[in-house]
Amino acid sequence: MIVLDGTHLTIPDVIKVARDHEPVQLSEASRRAVDKARAFVDEKLEQQAVVYGLTTGFGRFSDRYIPEDETAELQVNLIRSHACAMGKPLPTEVVRAAMLLRINALSRGNSGIRLSTLETLLAMLNAGVHPVIPEKGSLGASGDLAPLAHMVLVMLGEGEAEYQGKTVPGAEAMKAAGIPTVQLAAKEGLALINGTQIMTAIACNAVYDALQLAKTADIAAAMTCEAQLGIKKAFDPKLHALRGQTGQMKTAANLLRLLEGSGLAADLQPDKVQDAYTVRCTPQIHGASRDAIAYVWDAVSREINAVTDNPIIFPDEGEAISGGNFHGQPIALAMDFLGIALAEYADVSERRIERLVNPNLSGLPAFLTKNGGLNSGFMIVQYAAASMTSENKVYAHPASVDSIPSSAGQEDHVSMGTTAARKALMILDNSRKVVSLELFAAAQALWLRGEEKLAPATRAVYDRIRTKVPPVEKDVVMHPLMNAAEEMVRDGSILQAAESVCGELE
Repeated sequence: MIVLDGTHLTIPDVIKVARDHEPVQLSEASRRAVDKARAFVDEKLEQQAVVYGLTTGFGRFSDRYIPEDETAELQVNLIRSHACAMGKPLPTEVVRAAMLLRINALSRGNSGIRLSTLETLLAMLNAGVHPVIPEKGSLGASGDLAPLAHMVLVMLGEGEAEYQGKTVPGAEAMKAAGIPTVQLAAKEGLALINGTQIMTAIACNAVYDALQLAKTADIAAAMTCEAQLGIKKAFDPKLHALRGQTGQMKTAANLLRLLEGSGLAADLQPDKVQDAYTVRCTPQIHGASRDAIAYVWDAVSREINAVTDNPIIFPDEGEAISGGNFHGQPIALAMDFLGIALAEYADVSERRIERLVNPNLSGLPAFLTKNGGLNSGFMIVQYAAASMTSENKVYAHPASVDSIPSSAGQEDHVSMGTTAARKALMILDNSRKVVSLELFAAAQALWLRGEEKLAPATRAVYDRIRTKVPPVEKDVVMHPLMNAAEEMVRDGSILQAAESVCGELE
């Protein structure tokens, strides 16, 4: 059970709820804080105070006063008019993460929502009522208005939801789950949609998987190092300590642990002085991406416990401050950085694949096949890796350097944070595939080189690969084998195999 108080949620907690459907509840302190903030809102309504979003219109219409008897209609109109997202539905794990993050932000007691409304969203999350949220349409300021409006539609008994494996009308899903729909009161519509929870939900999933990919990429590099008869001395901790870059030192330590006991990679090799950069500089290349991932992890960890709507209620001070915490720039920059960092894993991995398949570089049969000419072997595996690596270069262009004014110039700078987050996921997918192809090719190379000489940790990985991917003796349809290799990267079994021997990697 994950207990929410608005301040202590972690990225692993988000993943447990998003993917494993861990149940969630509000802390008692949060319940009291939510009620206290709501009492402040009700007081302002009684006073007929002019407060943005409570008694005014939105955006360009912020100067239009709305009388109390129309505030409920104002909130419903807000949700209906803002549900303008388009495209494919976001994955369920992203929707669940977004619901969780919105609940957590509202549980701080600075948004003015009623406890009963917040509990409706919580009940939906625990019951598995997942609103259908199209992926496109957010500018990332004022938050993720359009996609979050689709989430709220289901709370009203409108829109569509996925429930028990079927997509049904929102009212039908709520009824089947036994959850009453809500009638929004003043401030509630704005409180529910004015935040960064879609981009941050994507970010949580992306950075969590990025850390797993970073470790798996080290494993792939270690296997390629063995297949290339690499020089381990380049990973000596003394060397990396002199530079002092954290990610670089962690990667070098991982490589030495993975290669301990290898009969192929050695401290020195008699026929060469040093390896090519893609092997020798793996700690420097992978390590820089690791440091980027660490930065993104910290930024996302702060955002998942942030209050990001507008106006923000301070009941103890008697204030409602209209500000800009909904602006997604912190996540936009972080996700662009993550995309660039992940693209580098594909860049260097694809070049290592080239070194494995190219006989002028590998010392192995051309394209890793025993009977070249009659067989093409791994020739087109490298093509596929090159294609996805090049595709990443398009996606890695930062979204956050762009902005476009909206709402008649009132919202004149936007973050494009959700676009940045979605791009990072696409890069992650491509880079995971490329690293899996390196593992596939490295296993083939080591089969040709002599797998009996592998280090214990890489041998465990090799054996795990061989449970689903046999050596390629002659040309076969590669696609199923490539997919099987990727699935072992995606489900963590490659990482698990290595760590079962050498312990948890950095």
